[in-house]
Amino acid sequence: MKSTFNLKESNSSKPSLIYFKAYFKNEGRKFVYSTGEHILPLDWNFEYKQPKNLNGRTEKANKHRSIKRQLDRYSNFFSDLIQNYKLANREIIISDIKDDFDIEFKRTKSISSDFFGVYDLFLTEKKNDYTEDANSQTTIKRYEYNKKLFLGFQDFRKKKIHFNQINKAFYNSFIEYCVSEKKHSANTLRRNVGLFKTFLYWSLENGYTYKTDFQKFKAPKAQQTDEVALTLDQVQEVFEFDLSNDKRLEKVRDLFVFGCATGMRYSNYSKVEKKDIYNGFIKVRDKKNNDKALEIPLNDFSMYVLKKYDYKLPKISNQKFNEYIKDVFEVLGYDEDIRKTIKIGREIKEQISPLYERISSHTARRSFITIMKNKKIPDKVIMSYTGHRSLEVFNKYYKPNNDDKKDFMQTVWKLDNAPMKKVN
Repeated sequence: MKSTFNLKESNSSKPSLIYFKAYFKNEGRKFVYSTGEHILPLDWNFEYKQPKNLNGRTEKANKHRSIKRQLDRYSNFFSDLIQNYKLANREIIISDIKDDFDIEFKRTKSISSDFFGVYDLFLTEKKNDYTEDANSQTTIKRYEYNKKLFLGFQDFRKKKIHFNQINKAFYNSFIEYCVSEKKHSANTLRRNVGLFKTFLYWSLENGYTYKTDFQKFKAPKAQQTDEVALTLDQVQEVFEFDLSNDKRLEKVRDLFVFGCATGMRYSNYSKVEKKDIYNGFIKVRDKKNNDKALEIPLNDFSMYVLKKYDYKLPKISNQKFNEYIKDVFEVLGYDEDIRKTIKIGREIKEQISPLYERISSHTARRSFITIMKNKKIPDKVIMSYTGHRSLEVFNKYYKPNNDDKKDFMQTVWKLDNAPMKKVN
């Protein structure tokens, strides 16, 4: 096996590209790789396969020594690589050698400058790999949303995204955008950062980038102040509020109350039909996990909403629902300030926003669990309604408000049955 360097155009009067070449004599194969270096053929030593004039302090000598050092990197790397292949008893395949050279010398595919072009290839592969189950479809939609998120981020910074710019500063700027502009919760941030890193790992493995800074990106941690749950009285107030003059908001409100009264995710509670009602129960397969069969007893609230719409609930996308439900609560006057904090690295970022901006489709599920737990319904019973299998995950939905906390404290620490001590 022999390696050497040759000029692409040895008779040219202009600088020529230098190729690294390796010949496998016994097999009649050769490996050819562009070094990216250029030199005038007049300055090339064709006998020793290297630049001329390597001695001295002239500008040309300095340049030629620089080229020679780079060429040595190629020949040394090739020798070490072949030695490693032999030690590992690994078959020497030209395409594998090229891949190793691409990684070592940070060569990426031509499309790599187009971040979103690569993302489209990634999406296509994921769509081909994933099955038709609900979990896969949800994941695909999240990858699609992440693409839109980065398009928005690109417009916001007024600067095109390139792989070679994805470093710690880029990441911090992206997190700031998600928190300040998109108002994302810590859970949403963690999920989207995870999806983004999955895409970057795929890009690295497929040769579209060589940067590995992203491996150290850590998703922000949430403080325990950023989720909202309604009380039963508040649900009752929302339920009874007259929205007959705005049918759009009325339908959204009714769907929300239905979610509060069933404890299901929006993907489940927005799609309940008459065929799902059996013997006083809503019986459906969990849209997020088809392995789960949900059985939720009907109650006065859920039955009222179903009958109001003749068991044909309003069809509203989750995105539109989350937009309109904020309008509902703004009309109801839920404008008290809510504090939200997110930890990014060592920095604590705090936001204050009106309560209505914090309401979403998932608030209904969180409210259901909180209301039921406050009424002392056993966790195991509530979990049988919601489909939770992990108590740790289930308990994250429990969000007692300050009034609840005061009531709990007074229920235990009271002097009704004890002699009052005189206070001086």
